[in-house]
Amino acid sequence: MTTADTADASPVAADALPMVFVHGTRFSAGQWSAQLAALRNEFPVAAVDLPGHGERSDQPWSLSSATAIIASAVDALGRGPALVVGHSLGGYAALEFARHHPERLRGLVLAGASASTRGAWTMPYRWVAGLVPRIPADRLARWNDRLLLRHYPPEVVEATIRAGYAFHTLPAAWGEVLGRFDAGAMRHVAAPALILNGEKDSLFRSGEADFARAHPHARVELIPRAGHLANFDAPDAFTDAVRRFARQLAAGR
Repeated sequence: MTTADTADASPVAADALPMVFVHGTRFSAGQWSAQLAALRNEFPVAAVDLPGHGERSDQPWSLSSATAIIASAVDALGRGPALVVGHSLGGYAALEFARHHPERLRGLVLAGASASTRGAWTMPYRWVAGLVPRIPADRLARWNDRLLLRHYPPEVVEATIRAGYAFHTLPAAWGEVLGRFDAGAMRHVAAPALILNGEKDSLFRSGEADFARAHPHARVELIPRAGHLANFDAPDAFTDAVRRFARQLAAGR
């Protein structure tokens, strides 16, 4: 475990299921502060910074590096295969991890990452990825700080704000993910999967049914009234869904 990862060392049962959380675009491990705080007494938990993000902001982005970071976090917990929870960009990185490291995966939660990244609908995202480098990073950071503080309690987003944003990594990250993933990626997931989306996240729910059908042991759960940032919109409901899924995995259901 490196300093770019956050983990909790609170004593938990010896057979407790380990969890690794993977953040979304521009964020960091701090995205998961509410989930780590709520789950740490029952599960060994860790959250990683992907390459180019958080304390790894000086590292170049690549999906291969992202999967290696997730694998290292699983190994560092020392509890065997883990439940990996990935949001948005982190969800697609988790899919790549599942494909290359099936022996390290006990279960997968895809949050806001059940849309195909192929096809014409991706063009606006490619346009945004090209636009972001033209805007000063400090201006983008101020916009993001105001947005988060306008919509969410400080205790939910303060760790994210404190860690800063990875706007400089966005073009490379989206450039690699766009055009790469569709529902067929679920066929490479050997472990049970939960597709966990905000009810109002219409864009990233667009392939929800296809992603679920492509996996023999996947189910869909929606967070009522939540959008793309479901773990900010409804942190307790999001955490409860992850906790229930982890308990089911531990019980072999």
